[in-house]
Amino acid sequence: MGDFYGICRSEKFALIMPKLFNRLNVYKCLWLAGLSLFFFASYNFANWLTSQRQDVPSLFFSWEYSIPLWSWTIVPYWSIDLMYGLAILLPTSWQSLKTLGLRLLTAQVICIICFLVFPLKFYFDRPVLDGFFGLLFDILMGFDKPFNQAPSLHITLLVILWQFYAQYFRGMGRYLLHIWCLLIALSVLTTWQHHFFDIPTGLWVGCFSIWLWPDNMTTPLKHRPLTKNYTWAMIYFCLCLLSLTVAIYFSGWALWLLWLAGAWLLIAANYLLFGASGLQKQQNGHFKLAVYLLYLPFFAIMWLNSRLWTIKHPTDDLIIDEVYLGRIPSSKSLNQNHFISVVDLCAELPIGCFNGNYKLIPVLDMTPLSQQECQQAAQAIEYYRQQGKLLVCCALGYSRSATAVIAWLMWTKRANTLQQAIAIVKEQRNSIVISRQQQLILSNWLANFKDETAIC
Repeated sequence: MGDFYGICRSEKFALIMPKLFNRLNVYKCLWLAGLSLFFFASYNFANWLTSQRQDVPSLFFSWEYSIPLWSWTIVPYWSIDLMYGLAILLPTSWQSLKTLGLRLLTAQVICIICFLVFPLKFYFDRPVLDGFFGLLFDILMGFDKPFNQAPSLHITLLVILWQFYAQYFRGMGRYLLHIWCLLIALSVLTTWQHHFFDIPTGLWVGCFSIWLWPDNMTTPLKHRPLTKNYTWAMIYFCLCLLSLTVAIYFSGWALWLLWLAGAWLLIAANYLLFGASGLQKQQNGHFKLAVYLLYLPFFAIMWLNSRLWTIKHPTDDLIIDEVYLGRIPSSKSLNQNHFISVVDLCAELPIGCFNGNYKLIPVLDMTPLSQQECQQAAQAIEYYRQQGKLLVCCALGYSRSATAVIAWLMWTKRANTLQQAIAIVKEQRNSIVISRQQQLILSNWLANFKDETAIC
């Protein structure tokens, strides 16, 4: 006992103990214990409940009969358990730990709900396997069943963990990480644990979990737009229902429309609940990979729309004093026109590669700029205009960006009235459209600005 007290009073022990028992490490242990307990309890419950049901369906394509059973891929398949536990022990801040924990919890909750509401069964019978790999399969089958299929929780967790570990690796280490994660993704098929349909659905849920709890950003759940656009929310919700109906009715390859339905649903939620922040466009004009994948069908449609509407018009037009108005620029357009700065009002499309000055004021398509956004845009245009050739852009260069230029013309007194400012812009880019609602907002903003100036 005396030796024990002596060790406790030693200088080395005094340095180690605070590190072992600091608050962050306690939180890590609590998160690891809580998530593990919830995982095994909910996963096994879903497996057991589905096993009690009769005629649980299977969903797979005929070409999946040719997928080989590679017993050695059980090793990368099992390795995700180690990655899961280590990931929770790695964060160096409470915020990063909380973000990772909430992502993992969200993923598990969504997948378990899907397992219970839409149960599926793996169709093929796996043959008996011998040796070390066979032992690993036997251990797996000791608590797993051929249920809990879509979305693949394995893929969902892999997406979250892959994104998490990527920030810790550089150079060759990152390449090895990508190779191993690809092997894990492949293993859900080659161990005959999942059908193909489970993979893209698992990928979507993983990306959704990352989108819901972004790095260094407030969750969309805490964002509230200044105005709610019920009309466009309903339009996109109806498109979601249409895509969902077609996917279910035709099945087969039409199931890819579920991806589009998910994107429409999120866009509807943005118009109703989250605003432009729901698209999470970054301050470099691009999107995180998870957001790209989540919204990919929508992004593709919006990009095509922006090109079709402007195919017979110039990509940009000089308005006045080195201020250009145009559509969202490609890398080629930015390089050819040698823009020094870009003020971007498009929330739903990325700009091309650009090394100049960049200012993002994201506004949802078909929605007017608020008075605050008009003021912010006008000030940004005036600031960057002084540094050289400036492009003010949105998806088409017809409405949101045009409103920003009009606000700048009035704010800098290059135009004395709203109609004069509209006329100046329309003379150079005659396809612009400024709605009555937007004109009213601009008029009120200008009146408030004049009142503030008079007081000063």
